[in-house]
Amino acid sequence: MSNKQLNLFDLAMIVVSLVIGMGIFRTPVVAAARAGTPSLFFLAWLIGGVIALCGALTYAEIGSRYPVVGGYYRIFSYGFHPSLAFSINCISLVSNAGSVAAVGIIGSEYVGRFFYDGPTPEIFKQLVTAGGIVVFYIINLLGLKMSSRVQNILTVFKILLIMLLLTSLFGHHTVSVHPLSTLPVKPGSQPGWLTALGYGLVAVSFSYGGYQQTINFGGEVRDPGRIIPRGIGYGVALIIFLYLSLNFVYVKVIGFEQLKNADSIGAVLMDHLFGPVGDNIFRILMFLSVMAYVNVALLSNPRVMFAMGDEGILPALFRTTTAGRGVMVWSLTIFSAMIVLTLLFTSTVEKIINYTIFLDSIAFVCSASTIFIMRRRKLGEEREIYKMKLYPVVPLVFILAYVCVVTSIILGDPSAAAYGVLIFAGFLALYFLIRQRKVSAG
Repeated sequence: MSNKQLNLFDLAMIVVSLVIGMGIFRTPVVAAARAGTPSLFFLAWLIGGVIALCGALTYAEIGSRYPVVGGYYRIFSYGFHPSLAFSINCISLVSNAGSVAAVGIIGSEYVGRFFYDGPTPEIFKQLVTAGGIVVFYIINLLGLKMSSRVQNILTVFKILLIMLLLTSLFGHHTVSVHPLSTLPVKPGSQPGWLTALGYGLVAVSFSYGGYQQTINFGGEVRDPGRIIPRGIGYGVALIIFLYLSLNFVYVKVIGFEQLKNADSIGAVLMDHLFGPVGDNIFRILMFLSVMAYVNVALLSNPRVMFAMGDEGILPALFRTTTAGRGVMVWSLTIFSAMIVLTLLFTSTVEKIINYTIFLDSIAFVCSASTIFIMRRRKLGEEREIYKMKLYPVVPLVFILAYVCVVTSIILGDPSAAAYGVLIFAGFLALYFLIRQRKVSAG
């Protein structure tokens, strides 16, 4: 498949949308409660940014050396074994479909408040979310160029939302903070500073994740040796700046102690800036931000399914594309259907997402480790590629950070780790079952 349509701006906007979801409007509360002090809170976000930068440089070189469609699937096959690629990426597909459904439901609640005084009915949230999926499904059917242009517009709105929130530093309306009852802060329960920093980093790390999926577009980027590293680098640098700036504003406007247990912190900033009308502005911009996440998921995930079809583990129809625009019709259709179906089972899917956080962290370690294999085999060095400086320190910092995250999850929530392993084992068994049936049939 050769359909190189993405330029530097397109790729940078994809990076931003893959990373900035709903997390930055919620994770700071968790990170503040776990870190305990402002200094540890900001240190966690700063270290998280450094780790993200190390990861960005690592995946930039991986993407530059191996610019293929569905790259995040193929690097596991290349470096390890197709069974690992299949298992991890199937979990990722289920988790991502569930995440899109969950985020869509949250976005529909922002819209629902325009129509309902009380709680938004479940059927309304499901219909709005399903409607959004259908709209972006049609847009993606029009081709990568059209869907990337829409993505650029939505991502710009997302960036503008954060920039607008930053200006709340100069707001003058009364700050009114509603406590979040599900996150009580217990007096006297604060752990040691190193443990508190570690807990804070676990929360922060997931707000920085997502950029690794950018390598799924490697085969569709113009001049990948130059654009992939720049797109990932510029995108992550912008994200780090926005995250650190927004967290500074959260603490200055809301106050650190109140931030530890605050609800809807983005809305608090908007109310401080605009007063009562700020809530309506925030709802609209948040809905557009949610739609950016929905569209980028429909852009990225079908490319993983395409790679699976291309490798023969999924039926060949998954690798079929339209003649003119190169649209992966079947992969796009199946993934969109997965999202709509998960709307009926959101509670179950949310549990799966919790368990897969453990496996996502292991996936980061394994996928980033492929850079050592690629370097040893001199992959892509017959052409111009990007080579990171400070190798091997940069990838080792990233890998070690996620080894620590995996260890923290095992020690802090062993049941989540155990369920994660069971889910992985199930998909691993499915891979060998499919392979066995293919051998028997062939």
